[in-house]
Amino acid sequence: MGDPKGFMKATRELPKSRPPEERIDDYREIYLPFPIEKTVVQAARCMDCGIPFCHSGCPLGNIIPEFNDAVYREDWLLAYEILASTNNFPEFTGRI
Repeated sequence: MGDPKGFMKATRELPKSRPPEERIDDYREIYLPFPIEKTVVQAARCMDCGIPFCHSGCPLGNIIPEFNDAVYREDWLLAYEILASTNNFPEFTGRI
């Protein structure tokens, strides 16, 4: 499961937002692109808990540790299939 010490090696990092002054006149993406390299590092932060509380915290019941592992390994098709197994619309519900 990814990097068992990933949560100790990397701090949490989220995509940066575009400034509100720039966003106010359009409907384009709020967040700036987040590089794949950083995405993989963030996926490695999954602690593979014995009882993954992220499962019960997710209103859709997504299988988050397995998804994170697929992202860590850059197996994007498997990552999508894991999300699609519990969520009909993973393309946008993950953003909400």
